[in-house]
Amino acid sequence: MKVILGSSSVFRQQLLKKLAIAFDCVSPDIDESPLEGESITALVERLAVEKAKKAAEITVGPALVIGSDQLCVVDGTICGKPLNRENAIAQLTAASGKTVTFYTGLALFNSETGRCQSLVEPFEVTFRSLSQHQIENYVDKEQPFWCAGSFKCEGLGIALFERLNGRDPNTLIGLPLIALTRMLENEGAGPLD
Repeated sequence: MKVILGSSSVFRQQLLKKLAIAFDCVSPDIDESPLEGESITALVERLAVEKAKKAAEITVGPALVIGSDQLCVVDGTICGKPLNRENAIAQLTAASGKTVTFYTGLALFNSETGRCQSLVEPFEVTFRSLSQHQIENYVDKEQPFWCAGSFKCEGLGIALFERLNGRDPNTLIGLPLIALTRMLENEGAGPLD
């Protein structure tokens, strides 16, 4: 059965390549607005499931379809992708000297059986106390406008941190590979099978 990544993210594509499995990508278009009273964990899990199921709808033939979504929380406020320089600077300024939790929703949908496995993987990042100059310099160098939290930990973003805490460092980039490996194994398609 083919594997489909329901994402246009080059970062997620690079991560999935680590598992050495063949896959194709499709870009599901869904409404990512939170529901009234929805918690951040419920939101990212729901969006991951919706992305996987939407991607399955536009895929020909049976497939194992991966959906993922990520948000972070700084001082109780949800931070998504900043989309521009001003927002990226504001997000990093708010995170400076604090521990921020990232929540990554992951879903694997078997379009043949209708089975959907999903979970939310948390990951904590403790930021160094950063000067405004350091923040602006980082944003200008990396332009992390399409990254939740306004950084790329696989690049210069690692210089922003004091400490990382989580089960799977891939989670921080947007695709928890340890959990995904288990999900694929549950479908008889593990990378080591």
